[in-house]
Amino acid sequence: QVQLVESGGGLVQAGGSLRLSCAASGRTFNTYTMGWFRQAPGKKREFVAAIRRSGISTSYADSVKGRFTISRDNAKNTVYLQMNSLKPEDTAVYYCAANKGQFIVTMTTTYDYWGQGTQVTVSS
Repeated sequence: QVQLVESGGGLVQAGGSLRLSCAASGRTFNTYTMGWFRQAPGKKREFVAAIRRSGISTSYADSVKGRFTISRDNAKNTVYLQMNSLKPEDTAVYYCAANKGQFIVTMTTTYDYWGQGTQVTVSS
């Protein structure tokens, strides 16, 4: 069992930056592929970024490529999402998720554990 707690959301102007954090409980954090997803009002939850166990391999949605960076610190059981050049369309609740497999996956149904989410609002 893994418990995930996100933090770092807030209100920011377009063009600004935010850094989300997701702290995981347990001793097995480094065995999980970690992902970030987001859900805007009235829309389905969508993939944002993912990182493999070692942190070497990452993947991004086209909409955030070049602006967002996912990273992890296995010693601190934490995964991060650095978000730069934010746009109003990035406004959503952002969720952290853990997948038991070793490969990067992008479908919500493939993730085993989820955090409660943190709100990100980008004003124009």
